[in-house]
Amino acid sequence: MTASLLYPAQCILGEGPTWHTKRKTCFWVDIEKQLLFEFNMETREINSWKIPHRVSLVIEEENNSLLLGLQGGLARFDLATGELKWLLDIDREKNNHRCNDGAVDCEGRLWIGTMERNFKENAGALYCVDKNLSLTMKVGKVTISNGMCWSPDNKRFYYIDTPRQTVTSFLFDPSEGEIRFEKIAIQVPPVMGMPDGMAIDQEGMLWIAHWGGFGVYRWNPENGKLLDKIDVPVPQVTACAFFGDELDGLIITTASDKLAKKDLKKYPHSGDTFVAKTKVKGAAKHGCCLGKP
Repeated sequence: MTASLLYPAQCILGEGPTWHTKRKTCFWVDIEKQLLFEFNMETREINSWKIPHRVSLVIEEENNSLLLGLQGGLARFDLATGELKWLLDIDREKNNHRCNDGAVDCEGRLWIGTMERNFKENAGALYCVDKNLSLTMKVGKVTISNGMCWSPDNKRFYYIDTPRQTVTSFLFDPSEGEIRFEKIAIQVPPVMGMPDGMAIDQEGMLWIAHWGGFGVYRWNPENGKLLDKIDVPVPQVTACAFFGDELDGLIITTASDKLAKKDLKKYPHSGDTFVAKTKVKGAAKHGCCLGKP
């Protein structure tokens, strides 16, 4: 499979792709340019908003409301008015830290990771935010907290700390929101790049964006085997998400960050956003219910 160009976003650090089920649009961000994008798949119209913080994560709420993971914490963004309402501090006292990837579990809790912007080893963490906005650290000493998702039966939680080159499988207790280490599910060879953002399909297989790996790779977390690859014509592939009413496509974000001039010339679509059709459908997302009665 080969991805096709969706939109020439020219992001420095494209991230956070998500399908908004109510608006029938795709969102993603450019972390370093502090931009939020929305693309309508039917009309091909694009909207963008300047956010006064580095924004890395987009979570669907109501029709005109998004939950955003930002440098310093979480905020609710009103798409109609442009109002940004701060909800929760996360590592806000650490000036060079920011939030990165995140996902919502089957009970509506938000799991979100942090990292130090210069990739200081073991400086970040993985947190869980409950409905009442209480914050609990789940995994410490993380370097680049990245992709996370749950198995279709909600018995396992998969998590990526990028420099470790692995996907870790945790046993997951939905009622308590507790995780317990099970195994290293996937070991990514360095020649394939580094594991970044991640999505899961209805068969329980993981689709992982490989930074430096020119693609999104489909892995089996049960036996650690590589199953398939979507080729993307740029090296720095950052994240992916299933989209559409049938969840039968992937939206894929990329980056141009720190690429040499010769590489930018060789890979001019670095930072653009891509799509690919998949033979298997994605698993449905869980709804978020933070800070609401």
